[in-house]
Amino acid sequence: MQIVSRSLTALKALARPPSRFTAIFNSLNPFIVLPRHPYYPRSLSSMANEEEDFIKGSIFPNGVAVLTLDRPKALNAMNLGMDLKYKKFLDQWETNPDVKCVLVESSSPRAFSAGGDVKRIVVNCDMSEIIKVFTAEYLLVCKIHEYSKPYICLMDGMTMGFGIGLSGHGRYRVVTEARFSTHGFCIFCIRTVLAMPENGIGLFPDVGFSYIAAKSPGDGAVGFYLGLTGARISGAADALYIGLGTHFVPSENLASLKQAILKLNLSDDSHKDVQLLLEEYKKEQNEEPQLKTLLPYIVSTFGRDRSIFQIVDELKKLQSSSDAAVADWASGALLGLGRGSPFSLCLTHRHFSQVASKYGNDQHPLSTLNGVMKTEHRIALRSSIRKDFAEGVRAVLVDKDQNPKWNPSRLEDVDMKEVESMFDPLPPEDELQVSCPKK
Repeated sequence: MQIVSRSLTALKALARPPSRFTAIFNSLNPFIVLPRHPYYPRSLSSMANEEEDFIKGSIFPNGVAVLTLDRPKALNAMNLGMDLKYKKFLDQWETNPDVKCVLVESSSPRAFSAGGDVKRIVVNCDMSEIIKVFTAEYLLVCKIHEYSKPYICLMDGMTMGFGIGLSGHGRYRVVTEARFSTHGFCIFCIRTVLAMPENGIGLFPDVGFSYIAAKSPGDGAVGFYLGLTGARISGAADALYIGLGTHFVPSENLASLKQAILKLNLSDDSHKDVQLLLEEYKKEQNEEPQLKTLLPYIVSTFGRDRSIFQIVDELKKLQSSSDAAVADWASGALLGLGRGSPFSLCLTHRHFSQVASKYGNDQHPLSTLNGVMKTEHRIALRSSIRKDFAEGVRAVLVDKDQNPKWNPSRLEDVDMKEVESMFDPLPPEDELQVSCPKK
């Protein structure tokens, strides 16, 4: 389907009222979808109020700037206004000599951030704003990765999708325990839970997770497994093992850690000051990471030389393992793959394989986060106009019937030429404007 490779000038036309061109566009490609409802641009004042409500920033006397995500009812799902406000604070603080360190937190223990506000993207946004959303998100990820001052993220509560983008690329990543509470007949987790479930809504695990995955144990196989299946990490040991966390601090000690940071006497070497304080507060994990225990099976199944069909076949075999833990893991991985859009699974497999193969090759764009984000910008804009994305959001977040009708519905029917076309360069004016090595 070569139409997904056309310039964004054509894509932007989808934002306009139906026209002869739009009708032709849809008739040519059954995988393209228009926004479900008319879009009415918000005023600048309403966007400003939204930014002020959900993203708060303050500078303390010792030079620590605190950025608080405060949209608890939506589990701190990030929208365009929040993205822009977040980056504006980071830009201002990086050049402010009075700021020596940045601390990022949530106002709620339920979630650091459950990701981007994809429901709003599908239901309310036109193409021009969709482009702005992905551009703002990806530039923010690059900013965090390159931030020169200490950037401390308290990853307490649900941290998924773009939540990992906001935290996983920062220098200091504090995770808490997976603690479960009971309420009647329900059991629910109230502390650190990490996941990249985007295949389940017809998108792909973006925000640079492929870059993190390439550095994960098993020559990238662990990250490959997490990205393809959307499996949840619900323990500090696994979060530290894969590299999503740098320090484990029990949730009961987070308040005292924050107070210590706000009272810390920061010298000219603020990174050293922060490192010493975090070492003082961190606790060692006594339990063995589950992912480490399963590593031989993860590598044999999700190694970069394995096709998506070989992965499925190997998991089916492991379901019959005499080791109950291995059999349960294989069954869970198959369920995770089964929830994903077949096209998204093939796309994720191709993208993660490319990034992993270029890891360590300093001359290739995909060896850097900026290069990865530039590629993901191309993929995301094209993925956002496929019907699978709208259908996945409908099934998971709008109607919540958990029964998306993917097109195509089987891995065997995915057009790999269309998958390849998702990576094609955009016109220069539409590319993500970041610096990265040339091939």
